[in-house]
Amino acid sequence: MEKLKVIATASALPAQRVTNDDLALIMETSDEWIKTRTGIKERRISLAENTAQLCTKVATKLLAKGKLTADQLDLIIVATMSPDSNTPATAAIVQGNIQATNAFAFDISAACSGFVYALKTATNFLKDEKIKNVMVIGGEVLSKLIDWNDRTTAVLFGDGAAGVLLTANDSGSGVLGSDIKTFGESCEKLTAGTDQALAEFPPQSSKTLRSAFKMDGREVYNFATRQVPESLKRACFDARIKPEQVDLFLLHQANARIIQSVAKKMDLPLAKFPTNIERYGNTSAASIPLLLDELVTQGLVVRGQIIAFSGFGGGLTLGTIILKY
Repeated sequence: MEKLKVIATASALPAQRVTNDDLALIMETSDEWIKTRTGIKERRISLAENTAQLCTKVATKLLAKGKLTADQLDLIIVATMSPDSNTPATAAIVQGNIQATNAFAFDISAACSGFVYALKTATNFLKDEKIKNVMVIGGEVLSKLIDWNDRTTAVLFGDGAAGVLLTANDSGSGVLGSDIKTFGESCEKLTAGTDQALAEFPPQSSKTLRSAFKMDGREVYNFATRQVPESLKRACFDARIKPEQVDLFLLHQANARIIQSVAKKMDLPLAKFPTNIERYGNTSAASIPLLLDELVTQGLVVRGQIIAFSGFGGGLTLGTIILKY
């Protein structure tokens, strides 16, 4: 077991709720159409805060809950596919905002698997005896990447941020096993923010256009329902446990039907697969920590439980971690 302890969870959400009925006013869709296909009823849309601002709110809450000062942090990792800028990294902006002067900071871009990739990275850093306190945040403002005329993608995504504060200790908790994979040969199945044109020289325009979400929904659905159960099984094997020994499976909240399919394929009760997609939609790298924070707050995740985190999405990427909480 790779020893670490989650000492705090936190989240931050935009105030603006956008329901399916709200979307029906601006595109050809309906509440029934969206709910039936995705399980989503509403999502949050940020009107005034960018990714770093939402992540900074999470970081401030984590410090307060964990009873740490910013200068006690050694590392900040932000998982995001919707950063404020190419540089500086969103994590660097957060580090500056909270004045975590002793922490180094960087982003991870692995789309909806980002939080799991970041958690795995943090686990490896915590093996260094000079690193004790690490903050891992998943944050997205996906609404800036949405084409609101494309109902196949616009109805899916939402904004938000959430994260965990980790420390290295001998509490008996830690990472039991993992499975991390990338399928780059299928990278074109889900894209966002790609350049629409190469630069010209001499330059004719200083503006670079960025594309909105484009997704082969059927292929991504098939990828998730096929690969996630196998990843969960491999991670459990790595952890030397059986899948039925896992107390809760916190899957990326992409589609309620995907989660139902995974539970069925693993022959496990759906009650072990909690969801909040109905309220927040797909928040990419924020979705797993957002669900974790809700469950911790509700007392449904407690010390000693075995929790599986599994993310999947653009890249195509896939990542599972088995954690003894």
